[in-house]
Amino acid sequence: MKLLCLATFAMAMTAAHLTAQTFTTLHSFTNADGALPQAVILSGKTLYGTTYQGGKYGYGVVFAVNNDGTGFTNLHSLNGGSDGGNPYAGVTLSGNILYGTASYGGSSDEGTVFKVNTDGTDFTPLLSFTGANDEAYPETGLLLSGNTLYGASGGPGSTSGALFALNTNGTPFTTLHVFSPISGAQTTNSDGASVFGNDALVLSGNTLYATAEIGGTNGTGTIFAVNTSGMGFTVLHSFAPVVGTSPYSNPPYTNSEGAFPDSGLVLSGNTLYGTATVGGTNGGTGTIFAINTNGTGFTTLYSFTATAGSQGGYGTNSDGAYPSYVTLILSGNTLYGTTLYGGSAGNGTVFAVNTDGSGFTVLHSFTSGSGSGPNIINSDGTEPDSLVLSGNTLYGTAYEGGSSGNGTVFSLSFPPPQLHLISSGPYVSLTWPTNYAGFSYSGYILQSTTNLVSPVWGTVSPGPVVVNGQNTVTNPVSGTQQFFRLNSP
Repeated sequence: MKLLCLATFAMAMTAAHLTAQTFTTLHSFTNADGALPQAVILSGKTLYGTTYQGGKYGYGVVFAVNNDGTGFTNLHSLNGGSDGGNPYAGVTLSGNILYGTASYGGSSDEGTVFKVNTDGTDFTPLLSFTGANDEAYPETGLLLSGNTLYGASGGPGSTSGALFALNTNGTPFTTLHVFSPISGAQTTNSDGASVFGNDALVLSGNTLYATAEIGGTNGTGTIFAVNTSGMGFTVLHSFAPVVGTSPYSNPPYTNSEGAFPDSGLVLSGNTLYGTATVGGTNGGTGTIFAINTNGTGFTTLYSFTATAGSQGGYGTNSDGAYPSYVTLILSGNTLYGTTLYGGSAGNGTVFAVNTDGSGFTVLHSFTSGSGSGPNIINSDGTEPDSLVLSGNTLYGTAYEGGSSGNGTVFSLSFPPPQLHLISSGPYVSLTWPTNYAGFSYSGYILQSTTNLVSPVWGTVSPGPVVVNGQNTVTNPVSGTQQFFRLNSP
């Protein structure tokens, strides 16, 4: 990369002026269009999701909304009967078909697996759970691999649930693993129980990884692996015992690792990252952890701090409390997630943290409002419980709050990085920040072209090195004129 004319290069720089991040409430649910939204997914410029309640029959809806907040569409209102009802997780997309689970309804009122086209047509229940083999009341989203859907059910009554596989045409249905019964007040068993959360399962090769909310040797949950055939079930980690009387009491549950993991895992290389809803060393308000896929190297990356007072239901603090039920998002070396409570108003936070546990940053603290409990009315929502990342914008849902108290869909946008030119004698350096207020710019790449009339942009090589928090590329000022830009995938 060489520069002939600094003035020409300077004229080609069009990076936006840095401003603060922008939080936008894209949609506030009214109950008629749904209530208590679950996780969303993003396809193109459209967000798809479900609500636990509301809609025509009160049993929840499948919805779509543009990522600028326009065009909200109720694709289907679940009827609580043959459709199923009360979906407790979001949907999975394949082509123009959405797949999901409903916690109740179906032929035995023990839940369903369903599909629906992205335009709302052809809603079809693929499976009605019957309670056989502990298959009932699914509260997880579906993982799609090829033509196979993988998921988990909670089990009828006090049973422990199971893992299952199902082809996208509804047959055959296969039980992969039935969790062993739990016993005693500490809900202990050998393998875990109650798999929960939207992206509950993560797949690598032919191995599924997930967490179980309770069970294990201490009754505080497990991390496990199992082959897609159902063979080779392995407990990778049983969470440590807790001290305290209950998760939200004084004193609360505390331990060194966290307890009762309610969310799925995100995989990077041979490392799994996740959250535990309660426990930890600071105030029993949950942790972020990492563990190798072979079960070694369990590390508590971050313990959320204790809360004070009762605002927002479970108190306020600086960082958030009780991580939510959905999987962390990984971008570069940064993890993004949400907490259900805590923060400046006690109504939850959006946060970022590096994969080594450093650099924890609150990106947004949900605001206070009028009312209390599940009836809080505010501008942005309460109890945020999902995130999806696209470019420099996070999209998510808040389970409650908003203008009607029935939850929201929101976006949190960060300014694009600004490209700077620094001249030093015969050399010139191109610099841009590695992050902004905890939001990582790891997805941005430096590209160049020799003309702007019909540009062919190529990635600059070698890539940048980090100097004082700035991505930096330094080259001589000589040779062919080039124009530069930062581009995000």
